[in-house]
Amino acid sequence: MNDLAKHAVDAAIRAGASYADCRVARRRKESVHVRNGVVDALDSSEELAAGVRVIANGAWGFAATANLERPSIERTAQLAVRIAKASATVPGDQPVSLPPRDPVRDSWESQFEVNPFEVPLEDKISLLLDANRILRQNKEISLAVGGLAFFDDEQDFASSEGDEIHQRKIESGGLISATAVDGARAQERSHPSSLDGYHAAGGWEVVEGMALTAGAETIGPQAVALLSAPPCPRERLPIIIDSSQMALQIHESCGHPCELDRVFGTEASYAGTSFLTPDKLGSFRYGSSLVNITADATIPGALGTFGYDDEGVPAQRTFLVKEGVFSGYLSSRETAPRVGLVSSGTMRADGANRLPLIRMTNINLEAGDWDLDEMIKDTKRGLFLQTTKSWSIDDQRLNFQFATEIAWEIKNGSLGGIVRDATYQGITPEFWGSCNAVGNRDSWRMWGVVNCAKGEPVQLMHVGHGAPPTRFAGVRVGVLEK
Repeated sequence: MNDLAKHAVDAAIRAGASYADCRVARRRKESVHVRNGVVDALDSSEELAAGVRVIANGAWGFAATANLERPSIERTAQLAVRIAKASATVPGDQPVSLPPRDPVRDSWESQFEVNPFEVPLEDKISLLLDANRILRQNKEISLAVGGLAFFDDEQDFASSEGDEIHQRKIESGGLISATAVDGARAQERSHPSSLDGYHAAGGWEVVEGMALTAGAETIGPQAVALLSAPPCPRERLPIIIDSSQMALQIHESCGHPCELDRVFGTEASYAGTSFLTPDKLGSFRYGSSLVNITADATIPGALGTFGYDDEGVPAQRTFLVKEGVFSGYLSSRETAPRVGLVSSGTMRADGANRLPLIRMTNINLEAGDWDLDEMIKDTKRGLFLQTTKSWSIDDQRLNFQFATEIAWEIKNGSLGGIVRDATYQGITPEFWGSCNAVGNRDSWRMWGVVNCAKGEPVQLMHVGHGAPPTRFAGVRVGVLEK
């Protein structure tokens, strides 16, 4: 793979490129899904491709192929150069230039204990069916599902600047969920989290740590209890958001608006520009002084961790928000100099057949000083919200609304009864400005997201978000019911 990448780079330079890089990547994926006691989906796939990115006549060009014979690689490199030269004839931005840097020759791999691809399929199915059986012990549960997914990504990167980088990462994760139905009303509970579940860079030990059967004992009865629970009140209240829901809050209202290509308008798909314009860098009050948000691609075991991005820039930790002040962007070699910065190492692609884009790494709310129990005791009246149900946010990433699967009332410093259909709304800087308590390191947890969509054609990136439970004052909760 390394020799093929270097061969593509050489071919591109011979064809007239002033810069070229190539990624040769292999992705292996396996997934299993059960539904109401039956295995309803199995998938096993492997992809191999090469992508060549070039600069010629001051413009970008890109081409990819699944045929890794040397003649095909050469034709792909030549095509990328022709595309770049054609792009250069269209009036537009200033010619592309990349700041100089030292070449990298290195290898990086994520760590795991048990290779999940070596665990028998029967064991994976048995675990999901056991959890599914526990969920279906409640007769009100009409739908019980569970799934596991595993990824093995390996890539070689070479560039005309002398880079030669090999990387490999193995990921594991999944979830279970239960849906209870009573007439026209339905309520769902998920474990360990919702959407596509919990994922991490690691092996079968990640799945064992998810405690799926124990989680089934909890969420099944909760889904049933939500059917008769009172609805979320409609007023302004203090809310405490659990770690898993905080992950999505950070993702949508900080991670995406800090992407510098969205700021410049070169990428706008999927609710896509940003209110964090360059004039705000270093001075804009994004949140209260308790809010510290970092982009950290160096955290072991996290989905957004790697050795080098797809431009060969080393993984790093940078502040996006420091003591409440907007302090940094997710950027690339090309975009960072436009705001007086150097690349934060966030250019990544969903496979070799896609052009790298600025993507989130691990975007984290740093831990504070509060114990969760103390946070609850310090709240006279409010709500404790857990597990994402739905979300909506505008194109500027300012106005948002989130719904959670479950919430608990807080009365006189203690958790009370559960509440169904809990929602909360806000405007990003006002919301983060109301943050008055951040959980400590004991309550901080890293969550993995495997469905972060960006680009056309869409690229689904795997990213991480670390967060503790966090409290916000005077948040609008609840919606009108029919």
